[in-house]
Amino acid sequence: MLERRTPHDDLVDHLVRSTPLARGEAARVIMDVLAYFDETAEEFVRRRHRELRSQGLVNATIFQRIADELPHRAVAPPELSLRQLRRIVYG
Repeated sequence: MLERRTPHDDLVDHLVRSTPLARGEAARVIMDVLAYFDETAEEFVRRRHRELRSQGLVNATIFQRIADELPHRAVAPPELSLRQLRRIVYG
């Protein structure tokens, strides 16, 4: 049977070697982590607002907490045009 390959085979291989995870489980973990870090700042703010609101917090507290958390989050960068990429490299 042919094994389905992923764009992150080297990482999947590493997880299979270094953890008790099977190949499929390792691939799912990687995809979950990538999805977590693919969240934009706007998506993070909306999600955290919903989560904190469901805990009964009020907006003043919620927005302060989000403001405190956001600088420590890895969020997806904005989409950049080729021109913007060139400007990053060449100024």
